[in-house]
Amino acid sequence: MEYRSGSVGRIFVVRFDEGDDFLGGMKEMIVKEDIRSGWFHVLGGIREADVVTGPKEAVMPPEPVWKEVREVKEVLGAGSIFWDGDEPKIHLHTALGHHGDTLTACMRENTKVYLVLEVCIIEISGIDVSRPWYEKGGFNRVTFG
Repeated sequence: MEYRSGSVGRIFVVRFDEGDDFLGGMKEMIVKEDIRSGWFHVLGGIREADVVTGPKEAVMPPEPVWKEVREVKEVLGAGSIFWDGDEPKIHLHTALGHHGDTLTACMRENTKVYLVLEVCIIEISGIDVSRPWYEKGGFNRVTFG
């Protein structure tokens, strides 16, 4: 285990509307506001998303199991924001539900909002954290400066 201590910086409340590109919009906003480190919560609806439901087997590097979500789901999730060089990296795990059936997954691509998606971003300041590519693990890993 390794850790660092930081402080709460700015807090953003963001609303995404019907049909918005959720992850694309998040990245645009993160770049515009220069949020270098942060944690966020999300709730609302998603119309479609490509998600990872876990590794195929418990090996390193893992082979992700992809699932296309193409029906409306309720969403509750938590994620982090750290950068890899000039690119913000979003790591978001969500519970996606519909009529009592729930899928827990890492939301990755092609995200379209259903009705409304609300996000609260808490910026973490005074901390040197990035998320560069971790070759051994085959993923972007939180790294402390």
